[in-house]
Amino acid sequence: MDVETLINPHLRAMQPYTPIVPFEVLSRRLGRRPEDIVKLDANENPYGPSPRALEAIAHANTLHIYPDPDQTALREAIGDYIGVSPEHILCGAGADEVIDLIARAFIQPGDALIDLPPTFGMYRWVADVVNAAYVAVPRRADFSVDVQAVQALVTSNLAPTVTNYKLLFVADPNNPDGSTICDEQLRALLALPVVIVLDEAYVDFSAHSSRVSWVPAHDNLIVLRTFSKLAGMAGLRVGYGVFPLPIIKHLWKIKQPYTPNVAGTVAAIAALSDRDYLRENVRWLVIERRRMSELLGRLGWLHVFPSEANFVLCRVAEGAPVNGGDPRWPAARRLKQALEQQGVLVRYFDRDGLRDCVRISVGRPDQTDRLMAALEALGR
Repeated sequence: MDVETLINPHLRAMQPYTPIVPFEVLSRRLGRRPEDIVKLDANENPYGPSPRALEAIAHANTLHIYPDPDQTALREAIGDYIGVSPEHILCGAGADEVIDLIARAFIQPGDALIDLPPTFGMYRWVADVVNAAYVAVPRRADFSVDVQAVQALVTSNLAPTVTNYKLLFVADPNNPDGSTICDEQLRALLALPVVIVLDEAYVDFSAHSSRVSWVPAHDNLIVLRTFSKLAGMAGLRVGYGVFPLPIIKHLWKIKQPYTPNVAGTVAAIAALSDRDYLRENVRWLVIERRRMSELLGRLGWLHVFPSEANFVLCRVAEGAPVNGGDPRWPAARRLKQALEQQGVLVRYFDRDGLRDCVRISVGRPDQTDRLMAALEALGR
């Protein structure tokens, strides 16, 4: 018996999501101690969780008991923080779980999920998982959303094999470049007969405010948020969605009952009580983003895109002073490898629109200094 033939055909054919290589694995591969590695490849908050969050985990006395399936205390704390009634909020093991729930709630075979690449790869991955018709509307050269192209697609049925356009994912700020969408553009998209999923993972680092307050007034707007970036809790996996009431009641039916876990829940509640800590870390990261962008731009062979997130995207000139690596590779990929050999980790994406770019997370000032020293050493 060939048991693999029993697997759903669309899953046999799909490509897996490509995460970053685990830190410990890279440490062994590079022969460097973890503390000697500058990790700027995953947009993690280098300042980590609030001391209150760590203390809450240390003193949690219910780790042997299943979490509250209704997430009562966590949803109340989030609702107070964002100014939205808890009845609109559903939490998951990171925003990734919430993305998966949304896709499973809306998509049947033949239904379309609209994506705006280059962007967060999870949207394409979840489309493959639920066997959606994946329809891409590429961003412009400056990574702005081509609203007119989206409108033409949805209203003119430019993909005739699609039964229904259901979901449109919009990262704001966008990952990997940090660009944002203005109110006028978002309103134009909300006028379309699709559900807009606005992923605000990085909104705390942006000059514009969250659109969570828009949700109660728009039945086709979902806003995603996470504790990974703002609160430095990427390893604890806590995220949430803010939903219109006609949608959220159906999400509860299909959600696993016991996520997030107890440790993540108590840490998230404690983090939200330490707002000065959160605000101060955001302030330092925004300051460091500006400094790092200026220093990178001075090199002359990197084009630094404006960013409203905790990372910057850089286009690498083919004449960049990067030696080694496969000469057939783009300069950006060779740059990523060269920095890795010096113990500095940045992100490279082998996909359309990004093959000549690297994404660099904003770290602490000392990490920026290590990055710049490594880059400057390439030109010697």
